Amino acid sequence: MAGRIRDVDIALVRERSPIADVIGEHIQLRNAGGGNLKGLCPFHDEKSPSFNVTPERGMFFCFGCSEGGDVITFVEKIEHLSFAEAVERLAQRAGIQLQYEQGGYVPRRDHGERARLIEAHRAAAEFYADKLMSPDAAPGRRFLSERGFERADAEAFGVGYAPAEWEALSRHLMGRGFTADELVKGGLAKEGRRGPIDRFRGRLIWPIRDATGDVIGFGARKLLDSDEGPKYLNTPDSPLYKKSQVLYGIDLAKREISKRAQAVIVEGYTDVMACHLAGVPTAVATCGTSFGEEHIKILRRFLLDQAEFRGEVIFTFDGDAAGQKAALRAFADEQKFVTQTYVAVQSDGLDPCDLRIKQGDAAVRDLIASREPLFQFAIRSTISRYDLRSNEGKIAALDAAAPIVAGIKDVGLRKRYAIDLDRWLGFMDERFVMQRIAEVSGAQQGRSRRAPKAAPLDPGVRVEGELLKLAVQRPALLGPRFDALDAQAFTAPDHVMLHKIIVAAGGLAAAGHGGREWVDLLLEHAHEEGARGLVTRFAVEPIQADAHAEERYAGAMLAAIEAIAVDRAIAQVKSRIQRLNPVEEQQEYNKLFGELVALEQQRRVLRDRAAGS
Repeated sequence: MAGRIRDVDIALVRERSPIADVIGEHIQLRNAGGGNLKGLCPFHDEKSPSFNVTPERGMFFCFGCSEGGDVITFVEKIEHLSFAEAVERLAQRAGIQLQYEQGGYVPRRDHGERARLIEAHRAAAEFYADKLMSPDAAPGRRFLSERGFERADAEAFGVGYAPAEWEALSRHLMGRGFTADELVKGGLAKEGRRGPIDRFRGRLIWPIRDATGDVIGFGARKLLDSDEGPKYLNTPDSPLYKKSQVLYGIDLAKREISKRAQAVIVEGYTDVMACHLAGVPTAVATCGTSFGEEHIKILRRFLLDQAEFRGEVIFTFDGDAAGQKAALRAFADEQKFVTQTYVAVQSDGLDPCDLRIKQGDAAVRDLIASREPLFQFAIRSTISRYDLRSNEGKIAALDAAAPIVAGIKDVGLRKRYAIDLDRWLGFMDERFVMQRIAEVSGAQQGRSRRAPKAAPLDPGVRVEGELLKLAVQRPALLGPRFDALDAQAFTAPDHVMLHKIIVAAGGLAAAGHGGREWVDLLLEHAHEEGARGLVTRFAVEPIQADAHAEERYAGAMLAAIEAIAVDRAIAQVKSRIQRLNPVEEQQEYNKLFGELVALEQQRRVLRDRAAGS
């Protein structure tokens, strides 16, 4: 058993581990006056900084969650280590050789599990980097060269090569004193029939580091046609590596992120390299997963993301449909930032790496400089899905975009985007657009008095939703009348998608009496992103009618949506009549007037039926 670390060594570790420097490797700290520093707490989510550090006394305390202590306590909590492991971690950082009271000096191989795994990954990174210059690594060097990276660039980012052998790394590390269990636990190797086999073989390797610079995992790119694995392969989750909490390049970018109050989110390892080499040193990337809440927490701590709009987070995506979807997913997380968020989309679809190859470093810098506010991108992408040549399309686009505008935190910014939305839609009626958005905003904040919280704002959209719930849950109540509805009867994006799924499944004619079989059939035709969840939601969301009244309710909803379609037809006929001269074009005028009378009679009948709900 290892002995207890000597008190004198613990005191030396504290002395040579300035608390501001250690904590500053994890969050940005700013002067709070009186010799104190302040930042966003890494132990709980907060909007304004309540995490205080007093370098003079070597202590920290969060007034939000009450976590506090000295530099060793901080490392214990942030790294999830025991006291002894935290001391050893800091000693290693400060270059201190620890002595133990029972048994003398303890070599590093007897350190805690995390420290052992960190050392194994450091040794693996050195091994891979050394192999990049071997003859077998020629495909890897060619890959880098074709993407504009020189040997010095590879060395700067620690890029390496995993030999196309079963046990090259495992033999090397076990020769250095690491055990098979440690290699497997750290994700460096897998269990083989006769011992550990390397996880990465015949691939180009990028070491993935945490914010402190320790290697915690690897990303590996396929090079050989004989490799049947995925194009990119990452370290699996391990005691060191959690992909949802890792940003590639954060160790290199964190100081510039804090200095410039800017973070650029790109999609791959080579994009991070290209950005840094092109003069955008704030670039980071996720590792085999989409950008999420844990990544936001990491960036917020370095941006010191707080109440005022100081900094910026810029997402770069391809200009294709997939890139637009990714950007809109990022918008869903925007509210978790206080910092302003932007999108930088290259119109020709080039990612930063390809852009640098074809157009040079300046083009990468220009891409970032030409960023578009994420709100603007989200709004314009949303309304682009609608036909803005008709009033119906404009209204549908407005209702789809209104929640985005209503969700903007800053009141002044919300008003400006409302004005922009009016201009983009072509209404030229700012008061009308602002009123629509204000109604959505009130509903979102629980202040709407016009409708219960559970009901959508637009009555037409509410009817669409209720009718689709009936189509999924009680198809026999709707029958052929539902199948006869025009696709344009549905305007909300989710409703349009679900109607397409129902049509693709054969319509209600294929539903029988409904039940699980009908839902399963719908799920089989739910191919678009989010479609399966949509079907599931409508299959379980309660219908707004008592069971004994569902048949009457179904008839009323059908009549209501048919009435809405007639409303559209009436608006079109009225528009045509207004353009006619009743004297010079009397025959056409009388014909349209007769159509109008018939349509209005039809609408009265349908509204009477709808009122039966």
